[in-house]
Amino acid sequence: MTGYGAARLLREGLRGHRGWTPAWRSPEPKPDYDVVIVGGGGHGLATAYYLARVHGVRRVAVVEKGWIGGGNTGRNTTVVRSSYFYPESVALYDLALRLYEGLSRELDFNIMLSQRGILTVAHTEMEMDVCARIVNAMQINGTDAELFDAERVRRVAPLLATSPGSRYPVLGGFWQGRAGVARHDAVAWGYARAADRLGVDIIQNCEVLDFIVENGACAGVVTARGPIRAGRVGLAAASHSAVLAAKAGFELPLHVYTLQAMVSEPIKPALDTVVLSLGTGVYVSQSDKGELVFGGGIDRVTSFAQRGNPPVQEAVISGLLEMFPAFGQLKLMRQWAGIVDVAPDSSPIIGPSPLPGLFLNCGWGTGGFKAIPAGGFLMAHLLARGEHHEISRPFDLDRFARGALIDEAAGSGIAH
Repeated sequence: MTGYGAARLLREGLRGHRGWTPAWRSPEPKPDYDVVIVGGGGHGLATAYYLARVHGVRRVAVVEKGWIGGGNTGRNTTVVRSSYFYPESVALYDLALRLYEGLSRELDFNIMLSQRGILTVAHTEMEMDVCARIVNAMQINGTDAELFDAERVRRVAPLLATSPGSRYPVLGGFWQGRAGVARHDAVAWGYARAADRLGVDIIQNCEVLDFIVENGACAGVVTARGPIRAGRVGLAAASHSAVLAAKAGFELPLHVYTLQAMVSEPIKPALDTVVLSLGTGVYVSQSDKGELVFGGGIDRVTSFAQRGNPPVQEAVISGLLEMFPAFGQLKLMRQWAGIVDVAPDSSPIIGPSPLPGLFLNCGWGTGGFKAIPAGGFLMAHLLARGEHHEISRPFDLDRFARGALIDEAAGSGIAH
């Protein structure tokens, strides 16, 4: 940064940024819109953007209880990938990955996508069988995947504890080269700015208190800033989806859990890919600032608390150190948690709700960030046309009644 740039940054900070043009407007809510989207996270903002750009529906409001991107969109480990087992899941997450690949250019906003690949590591013969099965499925389903032996794993991640005497000896694994990480807040900001430029109203600090129901159909929302009528309403409120669904008169098969993540002090480059262990459930990458960003399994105690607890922290950290003993000397700088909504089959719910006029985008569990572009694209299709896109159809709420579950936790060996 030049001396002039630094001086301007300091001056604007002291003046409350009055000299800067906001990236998006902060309008007062209008009395009615064609579409109201409840939830100003990545999925809600992406839905609004694709409604305006793809379908020409621009009388759209995104209403958010707090600030945009303040929920799980800003509380995750930023991994993007499509390494799933079932064809329905691969179609969904690979759509998201393809959209991510062109998103910086499309939004004219750098989301800092880094396709450094993800290495999923196996420690037992059974886990190697799982890896081989996933690679076969991914290749059949049209996305990239390679099966690695132990030597190829060592070349990609030389700091991994791979010796036979390790607690979790490495037998091999599989690799998806197109996977990587993206900047989470940049994704939210990019979609927000692009949607605003197309005429979408982004209304923050606007809690939804109830739904307007007329003639047996949803006709809008009641908010802390007054009623807002709409032809259709989209619910993209992540872990609060079931709470809001109850206000609309129906129940969703979702449980809410805490998912923790942690960041170490920054160090020189030591890990240039994402590593996920099937044995420990721990995943780790190194940020551009040098910090290790890592997490593990969810805390199986239902909670809306955006904080962690020591037993899960201990399990995650011990798993990381079994994988990478050299990281044991690092200081833990901070930790945080998101609250995730998990469906019985660990797959999302996309489709119409039991209340006509109200549509669902929820149940993403631990996979919400990586799916933001696809979730928004498919939800926009639903809201604009009133019918499923072929990719979203298998994730309809009716799959539970039909017994057509898409159980990725069982299929992939891990729910992440």
